[in-house]
Amino acid sequence: MDILALNCGSSSVKYQLFSWERKEIIAKGMVERVTIEGGFIIHEVPGRKTYREEHECPDHRVAIQLIMKTLADPEQGVVKDMSEVSAVGHRVVHGGEKFTRSVLIDDAVLEAIKEVQDLAPLHNPPNIAGIEAAQTVLPNVPHVAIFDTAFHQTMPRPAFMYPLPMEWYEKHGVRRYGFHGTSHLYVSKRAAALLGKNPADCKLVTMHIGNGVSHCAIDRGVSVDTSMGLTPLEGAVMGTRCGDIDPAIPGFVMEKEGLTAKQIDAILNKKSGILGVTGEYTDRRDVIEGAEKGDERCLLAIEMEAYRLRKYIGSYAAALGGLDAVVFTAGVGEMGWQIREKTLEGLEFLGIRLDREVNRNTMTRKRETLITTPDSPVKVFVIPTDEELVFTEDVVAILEGTYTDHMNFTYSFAKPEFARSAA
Repeated sequence: MDILALNCGSSSVKYQLFSWERKEIIAKGMVERVTIEGGFIIHEVPGRKTYREEHECPDHRVAIQLIMKTLADPEQGVVKDMSEVSAVGHRVVHGGEKFTRSVLIDDAVLEAIKEVQDLAPLHNPPNIAGIEAAQTVLPNVPHVAIFDTAFHQTMPRPAFMYPLPMEWYEKHGVRRYGFHGTSHLYVSKRAAALLGKNPADCKLVTMHIGNGVSHCAIDRGVSVDTSMGLTPLEGAVMGTRCGDIDPAIPGFVMEKEGLTAKQIDAILNKKSGILGVTGEYTDRRDVIEGAEKGDERCLLAIEMEAYRLRKYIGSYAAALGGLDAVVFTAGVGEMGWQIREKTLEGLEFLGIRLDREVNRNTMTRKRETLITTPDSPVKVFVIPTDEELVFTEDVVAILEGTYTDHMNFTYSFAKPEFARSAA
């Protein structure tokens, strides 16, 4: 059977079509700059030249339709029509406390996802749009929701609770949930394999750095703390989100500027972070280019981001009581050697000895690389994430009735003999 994985982010849609029988990727790609001017699709098929098509995508529905059209295109596609797809796995950012594992999507599940979309305002709406668009095109196949929050349900109570009135948690579910769970799951299992250890013997800090950014402290194979909270707004400096700030700031600025709660929420989610500091950029490539030209705000944005990343490594090392490895992943984590280098500056006292030359030559989304010196007590890896493979394996296991949850299910990529697809 062929499984389609869809990952609708705030400004992109990643997809992968996977043949379960052959255990190989048939096609994969990404629609970038969704809701942003200058949209395009990158479509990759093993053995073929990469295909790129400029296509404006004002919303995620248009992006999904573009993916379906490309997959079934007579020249660029890989299927005669979309009826060849057996099932679809959908990334869903927030499941609240209702979902602790991947599930088949029905009307009740979709409604429950909609009920918590205000907790992930940049992501749950496009996730929902992707589900509904795919259900329209493929109405007769199973659709499965894979939740970012599921991996973090192992956090202990002191880590996920906030020091707020207890009735807020009891009535409204106000607590830390965490996100990017499938990414943290994938790279943590790969890191354990690269260390030659059982996940149960590892203390790891995984750093997912893209437009959205989150970090995870992983002890004995499970999440024990993570940087994002009730919503994806908390934590690191991000593309358009502020991350950690004094909670009094929103009220202060609302009073000074005469803003509503909805307006201040939009500013914190969509006009802050790297965009807020630079005034015009969210893409770190643009920020790095600006910094190289001497733009002071771009230079400041890089320093601020690296400083925040460095603090999280230190705090999580303390929380874990030790550290075996740090993992960088996602777009910036995999490609941004400048940000990795600045982040790791001064961490020799933790046992991190960066190989600067290897780090500067590591700008790939296809190869796993050790960027510390051979004698470094703590290893640092750049591991390209593969959330779509997690989606695929969850979907197949659910269809076959073998799925339990992320702690008890054995993933192929956790095995030492696993080889990443060259696609």
